[in-house]
Amino acid sequence: MPLRKTPIVTGQTYHVFNRGVNKQPIFFTPRNYERAIDSIKYYLTYKPPLSYSRYLKLPEEIRKEINNRIIKLEKGVQIISYSFMPNHFHFLLKQLLDDGITQFIRNLEISYTKYINKRHNRTGQLLQGPFKAIIIEDDDQLMHVCRYIHLNPYTSFIINNLDELKSYNWSSLKEYLSIANEDFCTKDIILSTFKNNKDKYWEFIVNQADYQRKLDKIKHLILE
Repeated sequence: MPLRKTPIVTGQTYHVFNRGVNKQPIFFTPRNYERAIDSIKYYLTYKPPLSYSRYLKLPEEIRKEINNRIIKLEKGVQIISYSFMPNHFHFLLKQLLDDGITQFIRNLEISYTKYINKRHNRTGQLLQGPFKAIIIEDDDQLMHVCRYIHLNPYTSFIINNLDELKSYNWSSLKEYLSIANEDFCTKDIILSTFKNNKDKYWEFIVNQADYQRKLDKIKHLILE
């Protein structure tokens, strides 16, 4: 794996993203998204004792024992927010341990690629090279990147309107709005700015929705 121009530093937060080879899909069915989210939760542990695919093959009693071990292990990253789109993904991650982000994303990408290749009878690379990581320089950037990630399904025209954004299953926004069963993101970093008022955070999201969509459309027109 080539060295990064800018190293990923423990204690810092990064916008991390990657996409499919040649912009091709990386998610094909709802079950694919579910598998990715299950893998996220498993690989939050810095060095899990075995791969997620091997873990799933074990009897339930042994999986429970491993879960009890994993709970006691350190996490390599905090997930502040995430979003999965048909051909790419975004994370907002804080590195807690040295090499934590690289370990987390590498484990996730390898595990998920093997799963997709086996399930969909394909071979070769799924993602377009090493993931990208942009350091978050200040609180203002942190807030805007989090909003960008949560708006991405709307910006990318994966969904039609903002009501659908609230029910989009493959991002952490539902966690932020307390309408999701999942709860593995570190939300207080963002929500404390709004005094934990989820309605205020939603207003913050909606405030720039159409503007962000227009900017994304202009960007694509220029690239074409």
